[in-house]
Amino acid sequence: MSRDRFERALLRVLRPLVVAVLFAATAFPFFYMVTLSVRDIQELILHPGSILPRDPTLSTYADVLGRQGFLTFMRNSAIVATASVAVTLLISIPGAYAVARLRFFGRRQVHFLFLAVYLFPAIVLAIPLFTLFTMMGLRGSLAGLILVYIAQTVPVTVYMLRNYFESVPRSVEEAAAIDGCGRVETIWRVVLPLSKPALAATGLYIFMIAWNEFLFALLFLVEKRDSWTVSLGLAQLSGGIEVPTTVLMAGSVVLTLPIVVLFFAGERLLTEGLTAGAEKG
Repeated sequence: MSRDRFERALLRVLRPLVVAVLFAATAFPFFYMVTLSVRDIQELILHPGSILPRDPTLSTYADVLGRQGFLTFMRNSAIVATASVAVTLLISIPGAYAVARLRFFGRRQVHFLFLAVYLFPAIVLAIPLFTLFTMMGLRGSLAGLILVYIAQTVPVTVYMLRNYFESVPRSVEEAAAIDGCGRVETIWRVVLPLSKPALAATGLYIFMIAWNEFLFALLFLVEKRDSWTVSLGLAQLSGGIEVPTTVLMAGSVVLTLPIVVLFFAGERLLTEGLTAGAEKG
């Protein structure tokens, strides 16, 4: 057998094996978290080594969503995350397009300046933002938290979309200009439809940051429980000695599941071709 055939045969065997091992290592913690969340605490104490529940129950989710207030926390997180995605994309799309297509002084350096924001750790900005938001009366409000997340995500969103917009064929935009479209109309009717994969990936990235972020949510909302996000609610569960492990795992599932659902719901957009069928010779 030649070396090439041997390597091909070996790869055919190793590829599914490696994929299976990586999938198991990634999925098992989430699977075990879900199984713990549907177990009764007495069963967990009596059979701590058991993986599958013997008598599954949803009482832990009723406790988390009802008595622990996670329905309110999820609503607050959904408001914050959705508003952050919408406003960030509204600001970043024209900014990224301008950096990608327009000619101006410092064009090559401006997107690197955007990323310079991330040279400073979040804790450095915590005290100035806390003081500023207290003076503005925004501490304890979801609006103030949304502003922080927008400021955090706009720079990297501009950078991500700029790289994608540069890959859109100029000939498509030139054809739209010949048909009488202005710059804004070209962005709306041509560039954005071709950029659905990038917009979906960027929107999911922003949503994940706003949904999972803890530091600024703790800093600005800790005094007002009705405005807590789901990450703050989960921190409260993990810090309570009277909260059973099964209830804590149910809260963890509630925190994680929306991101997983959104990822699989948007998988088609994430893998779509950039300009399939958009340009004909």
